[in-house]
Amino acid sequence: MSNAPPPAADADWARFQPWRPWLEWGFWIGLFLVNSIANSITVDLDLRRVQVDVRGWEPVVWEFSSNFVALLLVPAIVAFTRWRPLEFSTWRRRLAEYLLASVVWSALHVAGMVAIRKAVYAALGAHYDFGDWVSEWGYEYLKDARGFASSVLIVEAYRLFLRRLQGEARLLSAPDDAPAAEPVARPERFLVRKLGKEFLVAAADIEWLQASGNYVNLHVRGRDYPLRCTMAQIEEKLDPARFRRVHRSWVVNLDVIDRIEPVDSGDARVVMQDGTAVPCSRRYRSALRGEATAAA
Repeated sequence: MSNAPPPAADADWARFQPWRPWLEWGFWIGLFLVNSIANSITVDLDLRRVQVDVRGWEPVVWEFSSNFVALLLVPAIVAFTRWRPLEFSTWRRRLAEYLLASVVWSALHVAGMVAIRKAVYAALGAHYDFGDWVSEWGYEYLKDARGFASSVLIVEAYRLFLRRLQGEARLLSAPDDAPAAEPVARPERFLVRKLGKEFLVAAADIEWLQASGNYVNLHVRGRDYPLRCTMAQIEEKLDPARFRRVHRSWVVNLDVIDRIEPVDSGDARVVMQDGTAVPCSRRYRSALRGEATAAA
């Protein structure tokens, strides 16, 4: 077992970063574009088969307006799933929240696509009639619920891929037939698994920690390793002489603080040695200044 990240995996992650936003948005744009084209053709063929009189551009407007609004709502799904993350132990508790979110998502989706269709129809000298809102929205929700669930699954699968690519941290556990090499209550090292390989990260090398949903990201030399726990749980396992909470979502290593800058709101900004600015709430500001002064 190595004590440093595999160089090849680090190189893969570094090469991936500049392309990451292009690949992410390219995937969603491509997905909805393909859906729009395929559905437009399918709907047009189905209507012609049953001899429904529609103009050739109408199915195109219907499908592209629906998929365009769905594309605009992708950031909302990403933000919601980060705010209310799903995992096996909490899915029952989250089910009602996700059902409500699907209703809100569907309402926004339907309102947006109807507005676009009315505008396009008016521009072409025609009139778009959505029909009875109650019955039509009920029909649309049956489709939107599946679309919402599919988008959530895609987002979560992609997050799982990113965690596997950059590495997931976990606490060292005791072997089955021997005591732990160090007390798990305050580990000196974390075990990171990445792309089938394992290596150790020293707790002293962690520069800062940031809460993110069900995970806390351990930042070490430009990389973030997600650890499945809450900030309160991991804070109990860190050396209080070295690590200090500065915000409800942030803990910093006092040894790598460069300076503390006040801001107009009464809070502060903690600037780390690599130039990263970490927010510091006013409730933690005085204690942090005392710790930083004593360390200096």
